Amino acid sequence: MKNSQVLTLSEKRYTFNILDSIKVEINSLENPYHIPIDELFTMAARINKKRSFLFISKVLGKHLPIEPNKGLLIAALLGARYLEVVKGIKCREKDRLLSLFIKGGTFHSSPFIAEKHKPVIIGFAETATALGHAFFDCFEGAEFFHTTREEISGERPVITFEEEHSHATSHRCYIPLEMIDHQREVILVDDEITTGNTALNIIKSIHENFPRPVYTVVSILDWRSQEYKEKFLRVEQELGIKINVVSLLSGHVKIYQLKELEDRSNRAGIFRRAGSIEVMDLGSYFTSSPFSSRDQLNGLPYLNETGRFGLKSIENFLVHQRISKASEFLRQKRNGVRTLCLGTGEFMYLPMRLAAEMGSGVYYQSTTRSPIYIKDEEGYGAKFGVNFPNPENEIIPNFVYNIPPNHYDELFLFFEREVSKEKLEPMIEELGELAFKTIKIVFFSGRQR
Repeated sequence: MKNSQVLTLSEKRYTFNILDSIKVEINSLENPYHIPIDELFTMAARINKKRSFLFISKVLGKHLPIEPNKGLLIAALLGARYLEVVKGIKCREKDRLLSLFIKGGTFHSSPFIAEKHKPVIIGFAETATALGHAFFDCFEGAEFFHTTREEISGERPVITFEEEHSHATSHRCYIPLEMIDHQREVILVDDEITTGNTALNIIKSIHENFPRPVYTVVSILDWRSQEYKEKFLRVEQELGIKINVVSLLSGHVKIYQLKELEDRSNRAGIFRRAGSIEVMDLGSYFTSSPFSSRDQLNGLPYLNETGRFGLKSIENFLVHQRISKASEFLRQKRNGVRTLCLGTGEFMYLPMRLAAEMGSGVYYQSTTRSPIYIKDEEGYGAKFGVNFPNPENEIIPNFVYNIPPNHYDELFLFFEREVSKEKLEPMIEELGELAFKTIKIVFFSGRQR
């Protein structure tokens, strides 16, 4: 068997072999929409003592480049599943969404969950900020914010909680008090539940200060064992609440460590530098928030449109209008057949939405904090990789995976806030080795307006 090949042992059981070192078995698979499993993820080995494996999503645009419409469609399918499971309402959009997801095509998101459903939707940083925001797009009357790893100058978070297995464990929520101080349903959106501890941590944190009767956890993948499902039931009983769980794929995961992983990470080698570098500013298309961070970019404001500080469904029409105008500008700046749009860190939704409206031949992904073993091997989830200090906070290492050298003509590199040339140099040097003809650096919030 080749490394990382998927063995289909039965209709409800799959086995993955990761670099001949980790065997992953998935049993009792439930797939209500019959989405092919290889459309959703592959696997890789993670450099993390807390968790040695990683499900490499093919729909998030984090560790693998995706067609941006795929990322928007998977969130809409989660919206359809939520409507069916939690509200007991047949989703008329489901078949169309599934067809677009499997066959491909342009997706124009529009709300299909009625205004009478007024939840507060929370996306988890950093991986699920775009997923949570795109899920929020399905609602006519919801509110949305995403957690952040950032520390905001002069502000105290309304909610904090921890994520045990992550490289950056602390989550913070900077929102108006009225966005959480009520009894409406809270929906937590993440890409994957393995134990559910992160979701339970935020539920407990919210419930301590802002109790309510119903919480819902929404994720693409749900790998909780029976033990962890029972833990959810215990928390329900202890707090006197209802916790709904919605997913597109669920099953039980067993991990077998066959041997210790050797660091086989390999660099693809230097091919040629980027032909040119261009800087552009989209600040005039979006609006700055009153908030800035405590990092080296202190003083530069974040954007309102990311949802980090809260958005209401009524604001979505204007946000989407701004995205369409900005994407038209970027579309005119394209000069390649194959274009990669790269978001950075938590800044994922706006770059994904822009990429979706920039024409054909455009792919999307984002930088990540996750260190992964690299191996150019068929079926493995991290074939190429570069790393560099985060230009926005150089003490945090960042990574980009699965960009083959000479594969894309041009790169659009998106930053929420302007970064100095000096801070950008290590990242540009690494990305330049992937042989883009042009690198276009796009800022949304800068020092001069």
